[in-house]
Amino acid sequence: MPALQRMLLLFSCGLLVALPTLSLVGCGKSQPEPRQAVAKTEQPAGEEPAEADRPFVLGDDIEPFDPPTLEELDSEAEWTDNPVKDALEMMREAQEAEGPPPISVAEALKLRNDSPENNQKILQALGQLAPESGKGVDYGSALVRHVGGDLKSTNPLLSSSVTEFEYLDLTGFGYLSFDREFNYFAPMESVVSWQTSKDHMYDKIVLRDDLVWSDGKPITAHDIEFTYRVIMSKQTTSISAVRTGTDKLKYVKAYDDRTVVFFHKEALATNTTNIYFPVIPKHIYESTIPDDPLMTRSEVHSRLEDKPVVGGPYELVKRVRNQEFVVRRRDSYYLHKGTEVRKKPYFAEVRVKAIEDFNTVLLALKAGDIEQMELRPEQWTSQTSSEDFYSKNTKVTEVEWVEFHFCWNVESPLFSDKRVRWAMSYAMDYDELIGTLSRGLYQQGQGTFHPTSWMFPENGPPPLEQDLDKAEELLEEAGWVDSDGDGVRDKTINGRKVPFEFSLLTYQTETGIQTATLLKEVLAPLGVVCNVKPTEFTVLVQSALDHKFEALMGGWGTGTDPDTSANIWVTSEGRNYGQYSNPRVDELFEQGRREFDREKRAEIYGEIHQLLWEDQPNTWLFYRNAFYAFNKKLRGYNFSPRGPFNYAPGFSSIYAAAQESP
Repeated sequence: MPALQRMLLLFSCGLLVALPTLSLVGCGKSQPEPRQAVAKTEQPAGEEPAEADRPFVLGDDIEPFDPPTLEELDSEAEWTDNPVKDALEMMREAQEAEGPPPISVAEALKLRNDSPENNQKILQALGQLAPESGKGVDYGSALVRHVGGDLKSTNPLLSSSVTEFEYLDLTGFGYLSFDREFNYFAPMESVVSWQTSKDHMYDKIVLRDDLVWSDGKPITAHDIEFTYRVIMSKQTTSISAVRTGTDKLKYVKAYDDRTVVFFHKEALATNTTNIYFPVIPKHIYESTIPDDPLMTRSEVHSRLEDKPVVGGPYELVKRVRNQEFVVRRRDSYYLHKGTEVRKKPYFAEVRVKAIEDFNTVLLALKAGDIEQMELRPEQWTSQTSSEDFYSKNTKVTEVEWVEFHFCWNVESPLFSDKRVRWAMSYAMDYDELIGTLSRGLYQQGQGTFHPTSWMFPENGPPPLEQDLDKAEELLEEAGWVDSDGDGVRDKTINGRKVPFEFSLLTYQTETGIQTATLLKEVLAPLGVVCNVKPTEFTVLVQSALDHKFEALMGGWGTGTDPDTSANIWVTSEGRNYGQYSNPRVDELFEQGRREFDREKRAEIYGEIHQLLWEDQPNTWLFYRNAFYAFNKKLRGYNFSPRGPFNYAPGFSSIYAAAQESP
């Protein structure tokens, strides 16, 4: 699946939804309780049944609409062709335009990454793609990767973390992708044509006729329409983060097995992102969802979690909770009736290990048991410079639009006043955070958008400096004083004296725990008690989704468009974990998606950035570049602002060299 899936479902991430993905890196997962069927409850006479007890109706949140025939649509739409491209070929052309790398592969493998100049030389030499013929690729090799959190769900519609989005990159079916500058195209692997009407009210995609699910059934346009209707069903809204953006569509219609048309409610600059969502097989789920709309409780959905039917280059063959998942190259993906119709994925198998402790991961990397990992600051600076690292590995760094923060639950009586949130931000010791804990590798946070992005405001906020006097003054202005002399500030709320004491959830990595502990230490002299709670990955994510926290440390990657962060900041949206609300921010997001001019859009999102900074729903800590270690057998890794695995489907640019590495 193209890495668009990693956006925080639109990932996420808007990471993949592409909505920005929550980077709560480094936590494990507890073994889940057995899934149980939902018990029906009797309703008192005269009362409406609860939503969960209503009969399931597919697509009952879609407004009634009678779509025109395809012939009528083609006669009036004035279609404009959009690009349909081969992602790897695009990357090869870009590399050819840049010219040959300054050093050979052999020289790069001997080089130590101890300067920006050497970093670029290693990136350019080892980032070269395999030739189109596949010469020099070890197609029988396996890639062993590391992730910090366990795979919570294999269902594309239930994805909520980086690990799940990376799983979907390997196994998911997709019909849109993007290049490193976030320009959209349709991948030749799955699409014949993609057209948009002149008035931006329709998009039409024609699929290839040689696409099959892992169970051998054809992938068709009807799967896309069915998935849209699942997302837009009232009883699935609580589990479908992909609803953001998808709900801006008026209708999705499969006219035949290959042709699907997306009808838009309005002409929006974000319509392209709105038409992309993960797809599930209709022939599997049309009979299972009515009995379990949340897709989490029935026995059949439990089985599908461990044996999912997928449409991407790889299929799941093993899953050990809290340890690893393994995917294997799917012959039916690239072969059709014995003929190779798509490029053969470079790896026979990808094994993804979930290891919570990064020190353990680094030891495994040095031993050759893991072949790729993201490095923490202390690992980059002091633990990967000797022969025990370079004998099998190398490392590279590039700019990545990832920010980390403390998120304040503004519905908590402790953090409902923005003066208190500002006090938290002024209290933080940024010199210690950036200079010592982050080893000078990270850049201090300046808000939600990255300073090198086009949506960062022209006169953006400067980095904060610690000011304990200002923090104390703001706390007192907000009514938090030590009324009884016990050393802890308190305030009378609803007739009850409440001490200023809260829990800060954080992920279980050295940087996460140290950063949270630093806040605890700077707040203590101010009379504020901060209890640091290192929390398992999936527990942390669920606490965020349920708003059951006072404060947490987290991070967001970037989506392909700033609008993908709407579900983080717009009132009551699904990933607005801190329950922030500002009507002007809501209004600006609406304006941004209606504006097609890039410069005018930049002004709109720049104002959003400034308003968020003024309200401080987060204390923005730092931007983290990509710091990665790779086994020396690997080639072809390239970076975008979304990281190294984000603009070629199924990790397709990375391969293992057939020859022995020096």
